Amino acid sequence: MSERMLRSVGALGDAHETVTYELTTDKTSTAARKYHIWTIGCQMNVADSNHVAAELEKIGYGPTDRLDEADVVVLNTCVVRQSAEDKAIGKLGSLKPWKRAKPDRTIALMGCMVGVKPSPQLLESYPYVDVFMPPSEATPLVNFLRQAEIDAEMAEIERQQLAQRYQLQDEAQPIGTVQSIKHLALSGEAPVAAHVPIVYGCSHACTFCIIPFRRGIERSRPVQEIVNEVRGLVAQGVREVTLLGQIVDRYGYDWRGELGNSATVKAFQGLVWEGESDVNAFTSHQSRSTVYNSYDLADLLRAVHEIDGLWRIRFLTSHPNYMTDRILETVRDLPKVCPHIEVPIQAGDDEVLERMKRGYTNAEYRALIERIRSIVPDVAINTDIIVGFCGETDEQFERTVEIVRDLKFDKVHLARYSPRPGTVSERRMVDDVPEAEKVRRHKLLEMLQEQISAEINQRFLGEIVEVLVEDKHKGKWRGRNRQNKLVFIESDLPLRGRLVEAQITWTGPWSMQGRFVRDVSPLPDRIALPRQSFTINLAAA
Repeated sequence: MSERMLRSVGALGDAHETVTYELTTDKTSTAARKYHIWTIGCQMNVADSNHVAAELEKIGYGPTDRLDEADVVVLNTCVVRQSAEDKAIGKLGSLKPWKRAKPDRTIALMGCMVGVKPSPQLLESYPYVDVFMPPSEATPLVNFLRQAEIDAEMAEIERQQLAQRYQLQDEAQPIGTVQSIKHLALSGEAPVAAHVPIVYGCSHACTFCIIPFRRGIERSRPVQEIVNEVRGLVAQGVREVTLLGQIVDRYGYDWRGELGNSATVKAFQGLVWEGESDVNAFTSHQSRSTVYNSYDLADLLRAVHEIDGLWRIRFLTSHPNYMTDRILETVRDLPKVCPHIEVPIQAGDDEVLERMKRGYTNAEYRALIERIRSIVPDVAINTDIIVGFCGETDEQFERTVEIVRDLKFDKVHLARYSPRPGTVSERRMVDDVPEAEKVRRHKLLEMLQEQISAEINQRFLGEIVEVLVEDKHKGKWRGRNRQNKLVFIESDLPLRGRLVEAQITWTGPWSMQGRFVRDVSPLPDRIALPRQSFTINLAAA
């Protein structure tokens, strides 16, 4: 018996949450062959699983949550945290008897545990795994299943089937060109919000990060491909998309030669044509071939913003070195783009930041936050912090505490440093901060941020905020305001998938509660509160 899906894609709140997913069952599915996808990790992994589902559906497979019904099981793994890797290893071990019971079943392992190429140790440790798939790549599994299907055919049609397979291989779209959310909505309606990768891999290479080794160098997806995918999601009922990248504001950098390497470079400010000073001047020269290579995140946001039926756009995660005024002004100017910026600092001390190879200083980060708030006044700013990095002293940690206290982030994603095999910090540095001290520092920042978040959220008390309602939770509608804050609304009205105004009646550090005011969805059939009638006894008056 599998676990029920914990949350739909649209319910994810943070780029760095580690969440486990399994499919809810399709009671009415008539597909002869079934697949089951287990996913752990970040939104990028969830989006990758959606793409794999779409590719499997193209070749006739249907989703199921019953392991004994599945012909194919895909484990999409994460190794950014040791706990996530341990869960994946445990899940993989539990599938050994499932495979032994029916050897013709298929097990596919994908994600960061596999990396760009599976290691000999991985292949040796799990001989019962049929397919090893890199992150964001469905082709190995699809090809394996096609080959298995071809091998089952009669000898006289083998040649014809093989020719068809080669043709399909040539025409198959790479993972990322289409995304199916059907398997996330088998027990009800499609998710209200979804995530769309726009940059695969990473070329910045922080010393603590395993992503460049697992997902390879950064590769930006073509603008039109992304726009087509978002249009497809909107057609399936999605109202909000979050554009994803390990460093999302480096979108398009790999198209501009030297800007695509791992060095810290000057952030792109827009293409300036000879004799023109306006950084946006290239928009009037769409016919020139070099225009394609000039696209950045700001341009992509504008292209996605034009999609009819899409109500909200978010993007994450950013890096301080590449968060340009051009991007911030686009956030300010486009109504669909939410004022919600995720820009990790990781540490508050300059020496620690240098060891992390982050490429900025404490002062430069503070100046960035000031600039963000001056350009986007109603912005919510979230950050990431790692405590106990190699060599971090008490004094250096205090500088991190100071910056949290001074800058007052809306949310801080905290993590205790844990060396990941193969990273620069694991190979060249000493993990010398005791675990007990890491725990102490983590708790100290956690308590400080809880107080700050409570103070920030309290400002919303009594205010009317716009909420995109995603689903129901313990009898209350759950959604997020434009600053990505959780809002719960008590109402008997069918609010799922609606854009509503709610008056905040209670605030806490991590969520708020409110009452329904009105439906402001850009739809012809807005929901309204039922009219109430009153009887006045004039005689008594």
